[in-house]
Amino acid sequence: MKRYCFQLQVKPDRIEDYTRAHAAVWPEMVRALAETGWHNYSLFLREDGLLIGYVESDDLAAAQRAMAATEVNARWQAAMGDFFVDLEVPPDEGFLLLDEVFHLEDQLAAADAAAHPSTPPTSRTKDPS
Repeated sequence: MKRYCFQLQVKPDRIEDYTRAHAAVWPEMVRALAETGWHNYSLFLREDGLLIGYVESDDLAAAQRAMAATEVNARWQAAMGDFFVDLEVPPDEGFLLLDEVFHLEDQLAAADAAAHPSTPPTSRTKDPS
């Protein structure tokens, strides 16, 4: 599963309302996200309104298309649209995707492979007996 990170900017005067809306996301919206391929999805909000999102998906573009086909997403995006700075598209289309430059588990796996090039990964674990 691929990891994606994105940013948006919440209007400073709307931060409280945005936070309140996300404390109780509509049950049909969270179900739709899960059913359309959004996994381990989190949003992080800084005091100045910088919003960072993290999501795992086999294919984010496909997950976005699947969400766009749902009625609940249209309602949610309409409700969220006014929260963001300089956004002329629905919020879920206005993501600024960030490039991943480091991931601990990937680095550990690469280090293990370099240290033990001829040892299959499954045989490196100790036998519990």
